[in-house]
Amino acid sequence: MEIQVAVAKIGKWATSESGDTLEMIERPHGGISFVLVDGQRSGRSAKAISNLVARKAVSLLAEGVRDGAAARAAHDYLFTHKGGKVSATLNILSVDLISNTLVLSRNSHCPTIVVTPEGELQLLDEPSQPLGLRRGTKPQITELPLTAGTVIVIYTDGLETAGARASRSLDIPAKTRELLNRDDASAQQVADALLEQALELDDGRPHDDISVLVMRVLTVESDGVRRMAIQLPI
Repeated sequence: MEIQVAVAKIGKWATSESGDTLEMIERPHGGISFVLVDGQRSGRSAKAISNLVARKAVSLLAEGVRDGAAARAAHDYLFTHKGGKVSATLNILSVDLISNTLVLSRNSHCPTIVVTPEGELQLLDEPSQPLGLRRGTKPQITELPLTAGTVIVIYTDGLETAGARASRSLDIPAKTRELLNRDDASAQQVADALLEQALELDDGRPHDDISVLVMRVLTVESDGVRRMAIQLPI
């Protein structure tokens, strides 16, 4: 099997920095984790918040702390640091090679899309609170078998609200299913297509930060080499 992960993200129009932060960390007992944080509001203040939360979560995951505990600790840190006046959403997607599972930790009102190997599309949309506002906030945790054919799509609310000012909207699950009906669609193609659709609805000027994280588990012959590619517009 091979894990294929891709990200597409863009900041709010005419804003100096994106308030979304994505970090990746190798797990000490095997596997990898992706941490996606959306700080309250947008711009530099939101970036400072999302960086603070992401750094805390990543540092704990790197020490072998379990995903749920890392999310709760990130909440406690933000709540203490900002006095309960600032919020952030947090998603952690982990490939745990010890248990051979995918672990999804969610503190966000945006659902997570899961496509099973059988082609069934599921929404993980249980009520979930953002970090930083209330004591005792906990993540919604979902654990799935690491099985070829599984697809995970995680996104921040800029994707969900694209086009809202013009009374338009993006049916994200339907668009995801349409994209995955193409057997050759890579994780990057799915992420890019979802972001492109959102930008079209916002007339090329996104009204909020948008981040899309896509993971596909594939059955392919591998040469054992890990590869990562990054494109960063300057």
